[in-house]
Amino acid sequence: MSSQSHLLGTRRFLPLFITQLLGALNDNVLKNAMVVLLTFQATTWTTIKPELLGILAGGIFIFPFFLFSATAGQLADKYDKAKLAQIVKLLEIAIVCVAGTGFATHNIDILFVSIFLLGVHSTLFGPVKYAILPQHLKSDELIGGNALIEAGTFIAILGGTLLGGLLAGAEGGTNWITGVGFCIAVVGYFSARKIPTAPAPAPDLKISANIAVETWRNIQFARTDQTIFLSIMGISWFWLFGSIFLGQFPSYTKGVLGGSETAVTLLLATFTFGIGIGSLLCEKMSAGRVEIGLVPFGSIGLTLFALDLAFASPAAISHEAMGAIALLGLASTWHVLFDLAMIGIFGGFFIVPLYALVQQRSDPEFGARIIAANNIVNALFMVVGAGAAAGMLSAGLTIPMLFGVVAVCNAVVAIFIYKLIPEFLLRFIIWMLIHTVYRLRVVKLDDIPEQGAAVIVCNHVSFVDALVVLAASPRPIRFVMDKDIFRWPILSFVFRSSKAIPIASAKADPELMEKAFAEIALALDAGDLIAIFPEGKITYDGNINPFRPGITRILARNPVPVVPMALRGLWGSFFSRVEGAAMKKFFRRGIFTKIELVSGKVVAANEATPERLQMEVTALRGEWK
Repeated sequence: MSSQSHLLGTRRFLPLFITQLLGALNDNVLKNAMVVLLTFQATTWTTIKPELLGILAGGIFIFPFFLFSATAGQLADKYDKAKLAQIVKLLEIAIVCVAGTGFATHNIDILFVSIFLLGVHSTLFGPVKYAILPQHLKSDELIGGNALIEAGTFIAILGGTLLGGLLAGAEGGTNWITGVGFCIAVVGYFSARKIPTAPAPAPDLKISANIAVETWRNIQFARTDQTIFLSIMGISWFWLFGSIFLGQFPSYTKGVLGGSETAVTLLLATFTFGIGIGSLLCEKMSAGRVEIGLVPFGSIGLTLFALDLAFASPAAISHEAMGAIALLGLASTWHVLFDLAMIGIFGGFFIVPLYALVQQRSDPEFGARIIAANNIVNALFMVVGAGAAAGMLSAGLTIPMLFGVVAVCNAVVAIFIYKLIPEFLLRFIIWMLIHTVYRLRVVKLDDIPEQGAAVIVCNHVSFVDALVVLAASPRPIRFVMDKDIFRWPILSFVFRSSKAIPIASAKADPELMEKAFAEIALALDAGDLIAIFPEGKITYDGNINPFRPGITRILARNPVPVVPMALRGLWGSFFSRVEGAAMKKFFRRGIFTKIELVSGKVVAANEATPERLQMEVTALRGEWK
């Protein structure tokens, strides 16, 4: 399995990563430098109040996302994305020249035009950078690729913000800003030229100039799959959540912590560092798969640490404005920084799997347009969030109280999404099991077909066998389970959410058995992945029981490939029947118990007899029960 660090050594990823990082860096260098210059030299440049300049610049920058995202999505689906990246980078060079003219002439109108064009640049590049990843990366590299893109983006935001401020305050700052911005743009262009070709998925697409119609159509593309659409809503909520925190850092530092301008950078750096670390940890914590179980984990952390930040914030300032170093001498500052870092880390857990999920499950023909729909909804949420935050602060809420309200709203949004799409909670439960009770090692799952119908057969050692297999599988699996399992509260939720098929013996409930086989046939007709435990019961002695003939009946109706698997190390654990009844003795083998799931070569339907399959599974398991 390729790790995210490996991707940085490949041409199919590194040039895109550098291009994206430099583009985000330049956006923030130019934008923040303009805001700083206009704030401190407002009387000579404009009559607009300094406190409104940042809000105005942010609004102008985000406006193109509403105007041109639909067109950007169409272009990225119709043309080679690598070529589009090069054109966008040429546009960036021209934008820097426009900004340089504004700086040289002290013309605020030209500067605002350049900010608008920077927004156009980001709007056009957004669908390219996210829709190109599934074309250049393998499925098990999507999490790592997205993690690096997100980490790089937030590092660029921090670096651009700091560099822009430094350049704005330097002697001859306007010349430095233009020169540095031009150099970054040129390097970004040459980096874009190294991006491998990414053939258009819809070359015959006709570009529509009707912005309103195409915007609505892109959103409809996203809505065809509820999971994709709600993932987009989750991503947009995170940008609303994050933008409220980032937007309040200057006022929070000054009015709550009693810090000076330099202390704002401390908060920004901590928050950004946290998101970068959380993003990079995603690949390791998800074992390279698109693990959406991390999303609920992320939302829990966002809520808890945002609430803690609200309560940990000092009630009153008892000192004069302090710089970053002096502020670090206060215990309350460390508490705030810890909360900000954890919010960033859990934010990484939340957003990276969502981006990867949207890319993985989107129809390639509409991939860029779905990303465009995501950008439109992101922009809408950020605007609404800024307005809501301004309204609440105007109504008398303090900034810590605002953080508390956002935390509670985050919990409500999370519950709403997970209630509509139980798959997120299902994966969270499975992920927690595999990362607390067990330490799972997966051996050779490459033979599971990426698409199409197949049947998985596995030995049955414990009550959580299905959860272990689900945790390791790169695809959703529909298990055929004993009907009595559905009586257990947590297991019932898991198996109903994964669309497990209840079954009973012919003696216990012949009608249910026939219904189960009919549903299995329909599922295989639809191309689903079905898993069964051919033993028909959990082992009482750790040995593999004889395989029953149900698999023969399944394959007679649907002659699909069969993938044998074996579980190792579960015998003797809390969920096994090692001493008779299972789940009677907690921590029987401690926590983080090592277990393995190993897969064998695919067996053709005409060779998949119960005896052959039992022999294959037994050989895979070996002596380790």
